[in-house]
Amino acid sequence: MSRYLTPPEVAEQFRVNSTKVLMWIRSGELRATNVAASLIGRPRWRISPADLAVFEQRRSAVAPQKARPRRKTVGVIEFF
Repeated sequence: MSRYLTPPEVAEQFRVNSTKVLMWIRSGELRATNVAASLIGRPRWRISPADLAVFEQRRSAVAPQKARPRRKTVGVIEFF
């Protein structure tokens, strides 16, 4: 079984502040499990490697497609 990560460990991996990771969890972007003994107190979040992989996949950049150059039509006068 893979080891679950804490928000500070994820923050270190992505080189962001741990509050940023907590914001991702609160917004629902990053899925995490609360392993606290009581749901009343402070949450203790753990992130599974599978959920982290899904998060990375969703946030990865995709190269934009190149636009095809416009063809000029012969014999047509364009007004702008």
